[in-house]
Order: sequence, then C-alpha cells, then structure tokens
Amino acid sequence: MAAAPNAFTTYTISDLAREFDLTTRAIRFYEDMGLLQPERSGPGGRNRIYSARDRTRLKLTLRAKRLGLSLTEAREIIDTYDSPRDTGPQLRKFLTVLAQHRQQLEEQMAELQANLDEVRTHEKEARALLARSEKKTA
Repeated sequence: MAAAPNAFTTYTISDLAREFDLTTRAIRFYEDMGLLQPERSGPGGRNRIYSARDRTRLKLTLRAKRLGLSLTEAREIIDTYDSPRDTGPQLRKFLTVLAQHRQQLEEQMAELQANLDEVRTHEKEARALLARSEKKTA
C-alpha cells in the first residue's frame, strides 16, 4: 500500500496521468486552463513537478467534470478553496453552481422525456399501420 500524500509529495506528469487514467495532453490542457500550476525544472523548465495541491485540484476538476460542470465553473469553485479558511463563501458558490447545473439537467431531462414520448407515439402509430397493412395482405 502506497503512503498517503503529504504537502511535500511531488508528482510527475506521468504519475498523475497514470493515477487518474488521463493523457499527459489532458493534464497540460488543465494546466493551460489555469487549474494546475506545476513548478518547472530541468533544461528550459521542460520538466513539470506537480505538488499535492495540484493533485488535489486535478482530482476536484475530474469530479466536477463527472458532475457535468464546465472547466470554467470547476476552476471558479476550486479557486475559492485556495482562499482563506472561511468556508461560507466557498460553499455558497458551490451551491449556486450546483443549483444552476441541476436546473439545466432538469430542463434537458424534460426535453428528453418529451422526445421519448413523441417517439413512443410514432412507434405505436407505425405498429398500428403495419398491423392494418399486414391484415389487408393476408
């Protein structure tokens, strides 16, 4: 069993890619979006060194994605966790974003349900027409 990460644990881009089953390109994209801020080392700063903070931010980003939030929404929420320890503003922001997202999902679900009902109606009509046409030919 691996040791639990601490504030001094560092990761390479390959470490994070392997752990979270991502491509290194995806991790660089999250970096470009401002979600991750690795240190640079080596010739020309080519090597990225990710901190435990970056790992946590990546984990939260992926969780936000699973919830269907945009990367911008994810970054806004995650950035609030870097602010002072008062969790009130963080939780209010998170609840606001979740409420907006829930409303969007509910609207999409209503549209899908209406579409599904329409498909069922057309299926029923097509079956009735097919049954009539088969009865005539029999």
